[in-house]
Amino acid sequence: MFLLKPLFKKHGKHFIFDPNGNYSFSTIEVGDDVYIGPGAVLNASESGIVIGNKVMFGPNVTIMGGDHNISEVGKYMFDVKEKKPENDLKVIIEDDVWLGTGAIILKGVTIGRGSVIAAGALVTKDVPPYSIVGGVPAKVIKMRFSEQELKEHKRLLNIS
Repeated sequence: MFLLKPLFKKHGKHFIFDPNGNYSFSTIEVGDDVYIGPGAVLNASESGIVIGNKVMFGPNVTIMGGDHNISEVGKYMFDVKEKKPENDLKVIIEDDVWLGTGAIILKGVTIGRGSVIAAGALVTKDVPPYSIVGGVPAKVIKMRFSEQELKEHKRLLNIS
């Protein structure tokens, strides 16, 4: 595992990941105190994946930073090699996020700070900070904290 860490575009301290996962190493930036569980698939051709600090991935989480160009008339999809800008969008996982078992995050999504993604969720749109989302497609189930609790949480952690 230690030999693979330098393959990532950037990685922080206390970063643990399954070396048998499937990673597009050169496009992934990882912060401090990150755990990526077994069976992860993190794939972004050019757009990149940015993972903040204190992030936890359950087993078999998938992040796809791009997809195929399927709009070329007169070509088989297999033969289309050109990508359009909308086919390749960055995925951002902010600090203090927990991605549950089997969650799937698609291109262009930002997962807000302090959020929880339920097991098996399919995330196709941005997730608000401190929310709990689940389902296919994922929707906000509830907020992690009340307004008062969130204020106290941020104060205790010195977060603005």
